[in-house]
Amino acid sequence: MSSVTAPLSTYRLQLSRAFTFEDAAGIVEYLSALGVSHCYASSYFAAVPGSTHGYDVTDPTRLNPEIGDEQTYSAWIATLRAHGMGHILDLVPNHMGIAQSANPWWQDVLENGESSRYADVFDIDWTPLKTEMQHQVLLPVLGDVYGAVLECQDLVLEYSEGAFRVRYFDNTFPIAPNTYDAILDLARNDLLNDVGAEGEIGSEFLSILTAIKHLPGLHGLTPEQRQERDREKEVIKRRLAGLTSRSPEVLSHVTSVVATLNGVPEMPASFDALDALLSKQAYRLAYWRVAAEEINYRRFFDINELAAIRMEDPAVFERVHALAFELLARGAVDGFRIDHVDGLYDPGDYLRRLQARAREVRPDVYTDDHQLYLVVEKILGRQETLPDWEVAGTTGYDFLAALNGLFVDGRNERGMTTVYEQFSRLRESYRDIAYRGRQLILRVSMASELNVLAHRLNRLSERHRHYRDFTPNSLAQAMREIIACFPVYRTYVNERDATVTPRDWAAIERAVAEAKKRNATRPASVYDFVADVLLKRAAYIPESDRAEQLRFIGKFQQVTSPVTAKGIEDTALYVYNRLVSLNEVGGEPERFGMSPGEVHGWLEARARAWPHGMSTTSTHDTKRSEDVRARLNVLSEIPGAWKQASARWARLNRRARSIIDDQSYPSRNEEYLFYQTLLGSWPLETMTPAGNEAYTVRIVEYMLKAMREAKVFTSWLNPSVAHEQAMTRFVTTVLAQDNGEFRADFLEFEERLARLGILNSLSQLTVKIAAPGVPDFYQGAELWDFRLVDPDNRRPVDYGRRRSLLESLDADIERLGRVELAAQLMANPADDRLKIYVTSTLLRFRRARARLFQEGHYVALPAEGRQEHVFAFARLSQESQVLAVVPRMVAALTPDGAAPLGERSWGDTRLEVPTPAPAAYRQVLTGRCVPVVQEGAPPHVRVADVFADLPVAVLEADRPS
Repeated sequence: MSSVTAPLSTYRLQLSRAFTFEDAAGIVEYLSALGVSHCYASSYFAAVPGSTHGYDVTDPTRLNPEIGDEQTYSAWIATLRAHGMGHILDLVPNHMGIAQSANPWWQDVLENGESSRYADVFDIDWTPLKTEMQHQVLLPVLGDVYGAVLECQDLVLEYSEGAFRVRYFDNTFPIAPNTYDAILDLARNDLLNDVGAEGEIGSEFLSILTAIKHLPGLHGLTPEQRQERDREKEVIKRRLAGLTSRSPEVLSHVTSVVATLNGVPEMPASFDALDALLSKQAYRLAYWRVAAEEINYRRFFDINELAAIRMEDPAVFERVHALAFELLARGAVDGFRIDHVDGLYDPGDYLRRLQARAREVRPDVYTDDHQLYLVVEKILGRQETLPDWEVAGTTGYDFLAALNGLFVDGRNERGMTTVYEQFSRLRESYRDIAYRGRQLILRVSMASELNVLAHRLNRLSERHRHYRDFTPNSLAQAMREIIACFPVYRTYVNERDATVTPRDWAAIERAVAEAKKRNATRPASVYDFVADVLLKRAAYIPESDRAEQLRFIGKFQQVTSPVTAKGIEDTALYVYNRLVSLNEVGGEPERFGMSPGEVHGWLEARARAWPHGMSTTSTHDTKRSEDVRARLNVLSEIPGAWKQASARWARLNRRARSIIDDQSYPSRNEEYLFYQTLLGSWPLETMTPAGNEAYTVRIVEYMLKAMREAKVFTSWLNPSVAHEQAMTRFVTTVLAQDNGEFRADFLEFEERLARLGILNSLSQLTVKIAAPGVPDFYQGAELWDFRLVDPDNRRPVDYGRRRSLLESLDADIERLGRVELAAQLMANPADDRLKIYVTSTLLRFRRARARLFQEGHYVALPAEGRQEHVFAFARLSQESQVLAVVPRMVAALTPDGAAPLGERSWGDTRLEVPTPAPAAYRQVLTGRCVPVVQEGAPPHVRVADVFADLPVAVLEADRPS
């Protein structure tokens, strides 16, 4: 893409009522001192009350009042600017939150149906397959079947300030004003007898009824009629509010009829009138379990409380981004992170429009040659490359997978597989588990979306005599299989390009081929027909129907992505537990590690194509923090010891198990996950009784979430109390402090793993900061961080402690010098100061050498000797030369987990350096001189010198004196 003003580094903040604009402003000085260039924040537009993440935006045109107001927001931005820092904002273009009746746009749609001014915002099918629901949107919000909820009086009609609504606990549903007459007409003669039909009160009451009866309906309106309805319904509300405020008789009448409509317990017929009133609304209240089959608004994934929006509509695009563009225009924002770009109908078109609007609102900054910084949350498959979009790159899950793979010992894949299969007693491939996960989502959570696709495709099949006999069921079955076999999250076939790209063609063909292979007894022709339509090679479809075909393709692509995300990220990754450090968003658990050559090749390609994409190792969505994964990766180096340890622990903890349906529980697979979870997240400090109790609560909550996501014994939709109670008992029994034999055995193994994990963490941290890309830091991860998946990773961050640690380190550098400080830090690597020291030193160095790190070439550096344990590269420019050198897989070098330093660990291992070589390098982290050996060819440095004081190094070429 064209040039961008890219961040040098980013620091991710999760804003909420627990961490506001004022709180964010309070840590700007600290972030600047840390070396961060840009603050990267979650969405802070108005969201569902109490939101901890901001992805349930309810009004994208205003700031979230729980986070702050215009004054505190502006103060935060001003503080950033005063410290020379920028700001990246997380945009949520796929959906809006509709929970707690907090979304005014959605409430307007519920009140006014298709005539709402916001009806075009949401992706609603107003003419669904189920004819009884024509012109209604299904709301699966009830805790029981509709009739039972109604007759239990959980649906309560209310009146307030001229408007009627139905309340269901925390939700309120507006009553359409053109149906108010069904309420006010009840016993109206009694009211008129009291106030007089000819009197002022009676005349106004009758006039309001007349206005209600003449109000345009909920659908089939012209634009002029929509405007009339929008205007007149508010007039009716104001008139009714005024009348009830000045006439006690009318207010009493309204109160009485509302009470009548709310029915009488144990008298079913008394609810008939309210039932009739609700049947006239633009929504249909339903039991939440029917959502998968009958819901007719597109959701974000399968979350009923997140309604998808039609971002492909230019008017919707402008409405939703109004405040974002305003912030961009006034210089408050320097770039955007686009959430779940694959959920959009046409991601490439959306990104082009964003860049075009940026040029319009800030022509002084953004031009055809200088673009807005955009990164997209996009999961890339192993052989998949990012489409040629107008972005700087991804948010970094591809980087995470490549870097994490560097620290997994691929030589031991077979051994680790054997350990897993013998312990878990499972022999199913990850590929089959992923296939099964997608199938489950399509059958249970997204059956409605598949049925709609089948109906669309059936209309196309009717266009040709060879295919018209395909039934909607056969088409749905074929698509279910194809989607379950999809090798990528989605394809990007669109109406702008006449042909399908080779990448998309290959993905579709591969999915169809595998689907046919898995369904050898079914006719292949139906699968071929689906492929013909998706690949735009169905020549028999008349030109007049091409738009319908393209619409089907677009909708199909919007389904494959959430199915893959839910089927893999939120299902398969909790089932296949061979080595769970590989079970990460964007990861591929069947790919057991990456060789240094593969990682070098990936980074070289990134330097050429996407040098400003984010380099992330922890996010708000990762399944485990960077340090948890780094520690668990060590298991790949010691499969024998791991096999023995896990087997011992299973024997020691047999008494903690339960019997459910004549089976011992938890399953062996879950127990295997549990032990890895303990190893990865066990705190570095010695736990007090209170700390042990808090940790136990964390692990219980994690295991319950993992169980529900796996959907084997329990699930979010159908929780099994027996299994969840048994898991809770197992965890609490195992982690009880009086479980001494297990604890002693576990701690001996865990302590060595933790020491080796620290080395892995330092290595991945160093590579992240020095490699091509923008190093991104998740809030709090500048210290040792052993958090698990959300909500565990959204716990409060102690910034006071981090600020104090950084200040003390700076003082110690002045007092002791870097070499002596490094020695102190390595004397206790578990000290948080070690990680924040490496982080701040390298980020500050990166900031001081900004041009080199943003534009410099990437060159892999070969090692001789113990080369399999060294990963090194150079960043080169005409003016500068910087080397990054880190150890990997060092369990064999340091059996006790001590840092691999000096001659003892590295012997005569040497590292070739770029030519022309300097006389020496300066170790940035210690200031120590590392001489270059010039004798012989090529010039090199001794790894023992590089790792004299610290087990990671960034070396800068000394300038000649």
